[in-house]
Amino acid sequence: MLTLFRLAFWTILAVLVFVTLSPIGLRPEVGPANLERSVAYLLFGGLAALAFPRHRIAILVAVIAVAGLLEAGQGLAASRHGRIGDFLVKAGSGAAGWLAASALIAMAARPKAG
Repeated sequence: MLTLFRLAFWTILAVLVFVTLSPIGLRPEVGPANLERSVAYLLFGGLAALAFPRHRIAILVAVIAVAGLLEAGQGLAASRHGRIGDFLVKAGSGAAGWLAASALIAMAARPKAG
């Protein structure tokens, strides 16, 4: 299962890099931008915690750093722009996904009563 989580983590990271740094015309649109950001980073943060359960605090820092680096990287693309508000949505959603997955991990690790 860990291998599947790690594969999904690296896949979503690659998709996030492409979608965030590619020219705006190549970015797929399936809904409101903040909803897309929120869902993508919620999944990213959750998968990160599930893929690397022994390093959850470092992974939380990495999820937030990825959000910041990718948002800052948009300043290097001619048709893109990085915004603090977009970063806050991405970092907050990534942290929420991480928190939800961390809670699931903690609940699964508890001994079962009975």
